[in-house]
Amino acid sequence: MSTIIGFEAKRANANRTGLGNYSRFVIRSLKRAGIGDRLNLYIPKRKANAEYDALLEMDGVTSHLPDRPVWRRLSALWRVFGVAQQLQRDGVKLFHGLSNELPCGLGRRGIRSVVTVHDLIFRILPGCYKPVDRWIYTWKFRSACRRADRIVAVSECTKRDIVRLFGIDPAKIEVIYQGCDEMFAERRSAAELDRAAREYGLPERYLLNVGTLEERKNLLEVVQALEHLPAEIHLVAVGGRTAYTARVERYAAEHGLTDRIHLLHKVTYRDLPLLYARAEVMVYPSRYEGFGIPIIEALNAGIPVVAATGSCLEEAGGPDQLYVSPDDPAELARAVSRILDDPELRRTLAERGRAYVERFRMEVVGPQMADLYGRLSE
Repeated sequence: MSTIIGFEAKRANANRTGLGNYSRFVIRSLKRAGIGDRLNLYIPKRKANAEYDALLEMDGVTSHLPDRPVWRRLSALWRVFGVAQQLQRDGVKLFHGLSNELPCGLGRRGIRSVVTVHDLIFRILPGCYKPVDRWIYTWKFRSACRRADRIVAVSECTKRDIVRLFGIDPAKIEVIYQGCDEMFAERRSAAELDRAAREYGLPERYLLNVGTLEERKNLLEVVQALEHLPAEIHLVAVGGRTAYTARVERYAAEHGLTDRIHLLHKVTYRDLPLLYARAEVMVYPSRYEGFGIPIIEALNAGIPVVAATGSCLEEAGGPDQLYVSPDDPAELARAVSRILDDPELRRTLAERGRAYVERFRMEVVGPQMADLYGRLSE
């Protein structure tokens, strides 16, 4: 008889990137690994999402809303205080909080638990968050880490942060990496690439940056690096606008770089691999990350990476990509120039990058997660 495993799946249904991608990746990885257990996905509200619907087409995967009227009206509270009772009624024996938190009451109902912690950036860079948000995140994350039977950290960097900042026993934490959608590794036709160039107004030659345009991501360093690079090299940055975006645009205008930066805010997820495939180099000078999925996406697409030192990005990119200070635009420009000026180096970085990210494939991650579940079920 198969075990019923429950998942906190709000993000899998509601988010199309970030934590949503991670949640869907875990479910697909488990089914790819041939896990025979039933996987119940618990969500507070159902939103239209074709990628979530695709999960439900897999054998043994089902979606579950609050099962009582009071919790349907109070769905936010249900996620914290009501879902454990429903899990017990459904016969769930193991519950995985996929996005940093766990509901209350699992232990006293005999339900084993796992929580994935993605990062503790709100503690590392507190100035990037409102005080009330820092307090809420600290309480939620610390509580989940203390109550969980096991913690999954998405990188060794995140594991060290959990131990240092929350005082958690490192033996309780397992590092299981995240991969990306397999579409990023697919070879693209010239017609597809041309269509993307027309639709998004892409320049002929460009560096690519992907991620929300916020201060922590450090896009300004890339704009400043453009001053040290040939005029035909442009920057394409894909991500949602924040107040920081205006600062980047102002700097570009003051230094005659406006025509060389292209800030795209509405690229569809399905088109994103086309932007990677046309790029010369992926630049990712973020000051701090829990892992750095855009690096994985770039390497799957065969694009070399220049990233920042200081957090986990060397884990994501491996030993063969180039890493620079997040505070030295000239150093970033020199690293980019090395790749642009040396086609053989570019090929080498791309080939070794593709080989390195094999460790993040579903066929690797799925069995690791299934093994963790199996040990908790013994």
